[in-house]
Amino acid sequence: MRIKRSRNQEADLDITSFMNLMIILVPVLLMSMVFSHVTVLDLTLPDVASSSAPASENPINDGIELVIEPDELVVNYPAGAPLKRIPKIADAENGEQVHDFETLSLTLQELKRVLKSNGKEKRDILILSQPDTDYQTIVKAMDTVRSFKTVVAASLVNAELFPAISLGDAPVEEASDLPGAQQ
Repeated sequence: MRIKRSRNQEADLDITSFMNLMIILVPVLLMSMVFSHVTVLDLTLPDVASSSAPASENPINDGIELVIEPDELVVNYPAGAPLKRIPKIADAENGEQVHDFETLSLTLQELKRVLKSNGKEKRDILILSQPDTDYQTIVKAMDTVRSFKTVVAASLVNAELFPAISLGDAPVEEASDLPGAQQ
């Protein structure tokens, strides 16, 4: 007696449904990549070693500072010397007091123009904020100091102001320095 051995035949792979899925999925994924755009800002924090260094080591203080205070924005140039104080203005939509970032932009544009005419090319700015400063205010200040919109050759472009942004804490006034404080 002979034993018949059945040969196992390999089944054909039907990948039609998989190919249909890929034909639909690949274009959808490629189109969604355009909409998921992430912007990254490079920030630097002040060095602890540089803040504890004596003032005699760095006699030239030509840093630009923006101090965000609860009731105003202060542009310092050189660092520590107020150049312009920009008080809050009333918002047109809801009447609340908001920081005047348009005036800040104009002030920084003029400062950049003056520095360039004096032969100085500054790209860095230090933004100093209070611990309770609103996050949206800090972001708006960073956007304002980084660039401004201008028209070049009949098209609207972003012109560079001070793109190298550093963050720090604003100096806190002591109770004895405040007006009306008892000694």
